Amino acid sequence: MPAIGERASPELALAAATVRRMEGTTRSTEIVALAHPGSEHYAGLETFANPGVSHVALMSDELTAVCPVTGQPDLYTATIEYWPSRHCIESKSLKLYLAGYRNEGHFCEALAVKIRDDVADALELPSDKVRVMLEQKARGGITITASS
Repeated sequence: MPAIGERASPELALAAATVRRMEGTTRSTEIVALAHPGSEHYAGLETFANPGVSHVALMSDELTAVCPVTGQPDLYTATIEYWPSRHCIESKSLKLYLAGYRNEGHFCEALAVKIRDDVADALELPSDKVRVMLEQKARGGITITASS
């Protein structure tokens, strides 16, 4: 194990990392998004081997989509919880995944279900092991919270 402030050897880093792309089932030994600045190398939701945790909660206030009817932006706080088995989500790939909704039209309730299903697929978990809560910031005086 490297000392604090010291980088792990490339061999150790590659041995610990795995990638679970949403598009297919091929696993790799490289985490693509984290290894590169920006978002040009986004490869889908990436995972790494579970180091032994039983529960993970991730929260982001940077999720934006648009209303499919009016085209107005909807701003969300997203909380994603899961009870991992073999894999955990790599957080930068999740950030890039959530940013992908910026110009897409979704109702809050449907978006919560889609995110849950995509995270469950990436982690190879049943959907009941993943919980997604989206809180849509008030627009027109109404706040919507949807959980899946």
